[in-house]
Amino acid sequence: MARVKRARMSHKRHKRVLKRAEGYWGRKKSNFRIAYEQLMKSGQYAYRDRRNRKRDFRRLWIVRISAACHNNETKYSHFMNGLKRAGIQIDRKALSDLAIFDPPAFTALVERARSATA
Repeated sequence: MARVKRARMSHKRHKRVLKRAEGYWGRKKSNFRIAYEQLMKSGQYAYRDRRNRKRDFRRLWIVRISAACHNNETKYSHFMNGLKRAGIQIDRKALSDLAIFDPPAFTALVERARSATA
């Protein structure tokens, strides 16, 4: 059986890891073992933060809607409850955009929500 030399594949794997680690600080970009560990950790952060980004945006939209509700003399919770009772299904992202870019339309929604709870 022929002898297998593994240096070629190891070199290829090391190059691939170091290429992905470009831009890291210190030996994390040039030392294979440290670079590989950092890539594994970076992957964990990326996986976690792809989910956290969704939470962060939802929080931002709620803050924007709440501020717009405050301008219309109502509370966020009363507004959302009114929308639900009125049968208006619109997500928070769209409500946030309405609050910023089309305040009269948002005010109309607030009035509809108020009439549904009264």
